Amino acid sequence: MRKYEIVDGRVKGLRDFSDVKKGEVGGYVKGEHNLSHEEDCWVYGDAKVSGRAKVYGCAKVYGNADVSEYADVFGNAEVFGNAVVCGYAVVCGDVKVFGDAVVSGDADVFGNAKVFGNAVVCGYVKVFGDAVVSGNGHINRKTST
Repeated sequence: MRKYEIVDGRVKGLRDFSDVKKGEVGGYVKGEHNLSHEEDCWVYGDAKVSGRAKVYGCAKVYGNADVSEYADVFGNAEVFGNAVVCGYAVVCGDVKVFGDAVVSGDADVFGNAKVFGNAVVCGYVKVFGDAVVSGNGHINRKTST
């Protein structure tokens, strides 16, 4: 069952679910491939999801966050503030990416990890468990092993 429609590039709830009410206008998506109709995922406010990026499960993208290219955000993940998730990045589990943080390239952030502040996680990197990358932290690995 469809839970939203796209009106002028923004999602609009077609029914009540989670904390979204029928008729509520959410964030921007390029197309229906960006946001699942299943479970409780949602894009709020001025957040954007574009390219072939996908938000699904119970994930939330809000604030001025930008999820693009081929990125996946799912599970109970939250991406908010001015955070950017792009490239082939995967953000899943109970992860929080916020502030001006960037997760890009082939980076995977999962578990209960937090990436925030001006932190950058990029390349072939895995951040997981209860890991915290914050402040001006920068984790980059240019090649896979």
